[in-house]
Amino acid sequence: MTQLRWGQATDTGQVRSINQDSMHADAPLFVVADGMGGHRGGEVASAVAIETLLGSLAEPSTAALVESVQIANGTVFQRAQDDAELRGMGTTLCAVALVSDEAGERLGLVNVGDSRVYLLRGGALSQLTEDHSLVESLVRQGRITEDEALVHPQRNILTRALGISASVDVDAWEMPAVTGDRYLLCSDGLFNEVEPPVIEATLRKLADPSEAAHELVRLANEGGGRDNITAVVLDVVEGAGAAATATRMTAAAEPDLGSLGAPADTAPQPVVALPPTPAAEAEAAAATGVADVATDVGGLAGGDPPPVASPSSAEPERKRRRVTWRVLVFLVVLVSLVVGVGWLVSSYASGSYFVAFDGDEVVIEQGRPGGFLFWEPSIEQRTGTVRDELRPVAVERVEAESSQGSLGEAEDLVQNLERTSSKPGA
Repeated sequence: MTQLRWGQATDTGQVRSINQDSMHADAPLFVVADGMGGHRGGEVASAVAIETLLGSLAEPSTAALVESVQIANGTVFQRAQDDAELRGMGTTLCAVALVSDEAGERLGLVNVGDSRVYLLRGGALSQLTEDHSLVESLVRQGRITEDEALVHPQRNILTRALGISASVDVDAWEMPAVTGDRYLLCSDGLFNEVEPPVIEATLRKLADPSEAAHELVRLANEGGGRDNITAVVLDVVEGAGAAATATRMTAAAEPDLGSLGAPADTAPQPVVALPPTPAAEAEAAAATGVADVATDVGGLAGGDPPPVASPSSAEPERKRRRVTWRVLVFLVVLVSLVVGVGWLVSSYASGSYFVAFDGDEVVIEQGRPGGFLFWEPSIEQRTGTVRDELRPVAVERVEAESSQGSLGEAEDLVQNLERTSSKPGA
């Protein structure tokens, strides 16, 4: 028979005035819901969803769990229709339940939205759920890269949430009940503030699930606490299952990006993939100051079974790599623009000539009369003609310092002035 132990923690965070997260942690069902909408709409939505889920779960099966989530969606949706103050409210939801049939006991998982379920197995952390968000859908369809998703202006928009419409698709899986497995259910207020290696190191280091949950919430607050934070840590103390790949029970279709769900009242939600690499362990240890990252979690069964749904080890590298080819192109264009503008300004400032007096001598200067920005005119040619040799009308023309299109035009002007000068014999 499968035996479980668990711990939970939640906090309003450093910015929000109320906690719109709700949770339930008691065998056989563990749930985290992150509400959104209005001053109290999110708080009501998440609470109603969990209350309905608990009241409608008729049997210990994944199919029944999915049906209960859909019932909860209808309840939240109807509540919003009936109360104008709650109009537009919704909630994410992720849950893990102990299910069984003639084949034995397993763990059933469901999720709608971007609250997440992680699995720590053999010391390596993997994200089991997929975020139902606009940017994650675009990444899966190959329309944007993961780097672009991190800074996308619509990265806080959900494509699925409970209560937004009368029906909802629910993602569901079944996992074997493997002794030593540790599950983390959390809202985005946790994983948006705490880096994956730190989450992994914390779950590895703290054997007591309650201590681990509270420490993760503390770290999220320390990281900024810009949203409500909820964490449920669930340990499989004894289970009859063997490590195996998760079985996807319900395949939800990709959302129609032309008809998106409601904007989430949450911070930006990057997609994080977690591979079981030794490098991640070392990075986690350095980030948290953990001296012994190899400590067994709570003395649970060890071994190194293969992680479930573990993504490519290249994915964290893609997440950390901020300089993309688009950034490089932008920098090249920016530098070219700056150089081009500088060349244009320089050409304008030095591209003309004018005749002026340097003391009493008539000279030809290159540049703009009076200078332009920090470009000052310079003497290009001295004529030898002095003020007293010019007629008054010629003196006035020189003093006007009118611009000439070229050096040749300036020289022609000087010759005209000299032809009308009062030199002896002129």
